Amino acid sequence: MESGFEVEVEKSVASSRGIIEIDVYAKEVVKGRKYSIACECKHWKSKIPQSVIHGFRTVVTEIGANVGYVVSLNGFQSGAYTASDLTNLELVTWEQFQNIFLESWYEGYFSPEVAHKLDALMTYSEPFLPKWFSSMSDSDKDAYISLKNKYDVFGMLMQSFGPWSRLFQKEKIPSLPLINRLTPDPERDTIPSIILQEKYYREFLEEAIRYGEAAIAEFHQFRDKYKT
Repeated sequence: MESGFEVEVEKSVASSRGIIEIDVYAKEVVKGRKYSIACECKHWKSKIPQSVIHGFRTVVTEIGANVGYVVSLNGFQSGAYTASDLTNLELVTWEQFQNIFLESWYEGYFSPEVAHKLDALMTYSEPFLPKWFSSMSDSDKDAYISLKNKYDVFGMLMQSFGPWSRLFQKEKIPSLPLINRLTPDPERDTIPSIILQEKYYREFLEEAIRYGEAAIAEFHQFRDKYKT
């Protein structure tokens, strides 16, 4: 899906012992080679015991998955880690699981989505004014400049999340929340606090696109009025 995998939830998989239910089963093809992942999700209040790991290790082996992830809400008992040693199982929290696939998701979905949805805003954020600016009335020119003052910092900031920022060199994914890496000043105050303080990438993307698309609509009112 968004990370490049074909994903099925609660999938029934045939094994030598019959049909096995997998919480999440994902597969992708990399340079002609098939790669599959099985996930066991445990939203338990207690830590996962060794017996669960033994059982899932057998499942992963029987269905021929390349790797199996056991995702736990509250961690694992010490015996569980022993049971996963020298196997193709990974014992992870939900946050750790997301971080494993963050790079693939960011490059395959996040950055292209920023470019697709907010490209127009980033164009309006450039220092050059559109050709039709000279045709605008004085009052509309003032209103347009006010819009640029309101959205320029946000638009330029979102460029660092677009695919262009990694076109020639694979830079690190920009860290969140933004408020930790922006100097306090009046320009930063033009960005809504919900975007500045969001620390999760998906939620940040959703809020940024929502805000950015509203900004684009405001700019387009002038474009539609004056562009010939």
